[in-house]
Amino acid sequence: MRRGGRLARAKGYAARLIEQAAQAGDRVALISFGGAGVELLLPPSPARAAAGVRVRQLGGGGGTPLAASLREAQRLLQREQRRDGGRAGSHCWLWLLTDGRTLEQPAAPPAAGTLVIVDLESAARPLGRCAAWARQWGAELRSL
Repeated sequence: MRRGGRLARAKGYAARLIEQAAQAGDRVALISFGGAGVELLLPPSPARAAAGVRVRQLGGGGGTPLAASLREAQRLLQREQRRDGGRAGSHCWLWLLTDGRTLEQPAAPPAAGTLVIVDLESAARPLGRCAAWARQWGAELRSL
């Protein structure tokens, strides 16, 4: 992720998503995953544009614990669904920003009402994992 400006693009994209959520009055959470493991940077709460600071502090590199990060996402999504009590109009989104560089083949978190995979893969060495996950999971695929 650190090569070719991919991490910088991912951070900019994530910061824009949080700003849009803040304008819409939505709740967000931010999970970071990489060589250092999985870390909940922002617990589920009303989105604030200032959360972009947390995004800009993210580092990159190391392995990709994708399965562990998706388990954490599932846990948070389920908690939010319980908090909402099945309220009409309540819908959980999961945005996965990744270069797909992992050998893990986890399942999609079932609690995600809408799943969007943002593919940050290097065009020079494509593996196509993000596209394959999108097909398997019924997710929307976006490329940066």
